[in-house]
Amino acid sequence: MKKNIKKLLCVLLCITSVFLLCSCESLYEYLDSDLSAEENSLPAPRLVSHFLDVGQGDSTFIQLPDGRTMLIDAGVTDEGDGIGKYISDLGCKRIDFLIATHPHSDHIGGMRRAIKELEVGEVYMPKVTADTFTYEKLLKELGNRGLKVKTAKAGVRIASSADPQYTVDLLAPCGDNYEGLNDYSAVVMIRYGGVSFLYTGDAELASETEMLKSGADLSADVVKIGHHGSSDSSCEEFVAAVGASYGVISCGENNDYGHPHKQALKRWEKAGTKLYRTDLNGTVIISSDGSEICVDTERQE
Repeated sequence: MKKNIKKLLCVLLCITSVFLLCSCESLYEYLDSDLSAEENSLPAPRLVSHFLDVGQGDSTFIQLPDGRTMLIDAGVTDEGDGIGKYISDLGCKRIDFLIATHPHSDHIGGMRRAIKELEVGEVYMPKVTADTFTYEKLLKELGNRGLKVKTAKAGVRIASSADPQYTVDLLAPCGDNYEGLNDYSAVVMIRYGGVSFLYTGDAELASETEMLKSGADLSADVVKIGHHGSSDSSCEEFVAAVGASYGVISCGENNDYGHPHKQALKRWEKAGTKLYRTDLNGTVIISSDGSEICVDTERQE
């Protein structure tokens, strides 16, 4: 009798052990599944482009999906402090990629002040000089900080990341012998997931034509429209090749140049591009998770 009871107890113990083991495995599977679901529900990293209202000038601060940052141009001299404060207020202490599209004062004037409180990584400028006090002061500042200038030209990859997957490439300048400084503009393309952002500096017809002939993929969902919306930029062929859903024009209210020009506005509107202007909307922030695009403006028209 005692032997039978011992056998029964052993059987019950084995059954209990198996049950507990299976329960634990199920619990682990549940926890793993729950954790995976939680991870999958986390929002995707975002590409955020701040088209800053710097009056009659140009400046864009970009937060890349992997946490690195980029500053393209910095308006006129008086705008520099405000740009630096804007970046600092976002909690950013470093500019990983600093790009001066070309040496006109409404693009590089505020750069020295904008970066004075910030760390700077790589610096890109086109291979062209300007005999101006503003340009010389910027070069001196970069030299004092031990920063070497890399040449901005078509074919240069500035940055890339596998996770999240994105690339930052230069599409222009394609040449090195232009009549005016505007066509030396560094043109930047950022592709993130299924979306793309194009920043064209002050590139005019000569540069646009070369980009079209280069065979580069110019299609973009968001475009910083060239030369403050001047009629000297945004030729029909270029506008069609870009095919942007959203366009931003950086210009000053009641500026002396009449920017943006009606001819350029009509070309983009005809292509179905929804336009935003810093003179009307203030700072424009366009962000994307690699799929959807969101637009926020400082003020409504």
